[in-house]
Amino acid sequence: MRLADAVVLDLAGVTDKAALMDRCAVVLELPAWFGRNWDALADCLTDLPEPVALVVTGWQGYATVRPHEWRTAQDVFATAVDERPTHLSVLLALGEGFVGSDEAPPASLG
Repeated sequence: MRLADAVVLDLAGVTDKAALMDRCAVVLELPAWFGRNWDALADCLTDLPEPVALVVTGWQGYATVRPHEWRTAQDVFATAVDERPTHLSVLLALGEGFVGSDEAPPASLG
C-alpha cells in the first residue's frame, strides 16, 4: 500500500449515516450485499479483495453534526485496521487536501 495509490473517501457534505454508507459503498466498490449498517461495513472492510490505503477527507462537518455516529465510524475503521493491518490503512486528512492529491496546496501561512 502506498499513499500515492490511496483511495480517497471524501465526506464533504455528509450529514448522516446513510450518506456515509453510500459514500463508502461507491468509493470502496463494496459488494451488492452491503447492508449499509455498521456491521456490514466492518465485514466489508475486513474482506476487501486488495490492500487499501484509505484517506478520509472532509470528515469534520460530519463529526460536528453527528459526533456519536462519527465515533462509531472511527471504531469500525480502527477495528478493521486492527484485524487486517497489512490489508487496510485508514488516514484522516486534517487539512484541505493531502500530499499526492490533485488538489492545490493550501495558501502559505507565513
